[in-house]
Amino acid sequence: MKINIYDQAVLEGVATSFPQTEEIIENGKVTGLTATDVQKILNLKHAWEFILDRDVIASHSDYYMLSYIARLVNEGFFLEGGRIRAFPGIIGGSSYIPPIPNESEVKDQIREITKEADDAINIAIKLCLYCMKTQIFLDGNKRASVIFANHYLIAHGGGFLVIPEREVPEFKQLLVKYYEGEDVTVIATFMKERCWKTIEHHN
Repeated sequence: MKINIYDQAVLEGVATSFPQTEEIIENGKVTGLTATDVQKILNLKHAWEFILDRDVIASHSDYYMLSYIARLVNEGFFLEGGRIRAFPGIIGGSSYIPPIPNESEVKDQIREITKEADDAINIAIKLCLYCMKTQIFLDGNKRASVIFANHYLIAHGGGFLVIPEREVPEFKQLLVKYYEGEDVTVIATFMKERCWKTIEHHN
């Protein structure tokens, strides 16, 4: 979990080292970091703890689950961080302008993806990318999308989906290309090959 949180923080541009991340997760504080960065790490911790809860893992990966995760991720930054975006959004480094999301469409789309007859990893990646590109919330979309995809994947015994630190620059480039219209299979293949951690079973 600590490595997953650290990798996610790197994706978000949070300037923490792994030992600092570890210290925040264990003690809730660390010297030499901004309050914002510490809060982001703690929020990731709370969101991961939430999805790993036994009862939560048994629940559906639906829009309500996603918006609760977004609320946890945005805690302390936005009053209603799990509320659907009602304003035009912009994505840094991309010419793509995400339309204002429609709640019932988002619910349907998430439901459709989770009902597809496909491997859990492929569905988790589709969920992650759909939620990122739709920019459902005002902020924290990448963080919420990754954790939401993991809720689905873990519930289906499929391991973890996290963008490792060394893959972040390439992932960000591919993400912008996907936002701007490149076929989704390019980034989906990259995620399956480089970002998917399965849990090894040893006898």
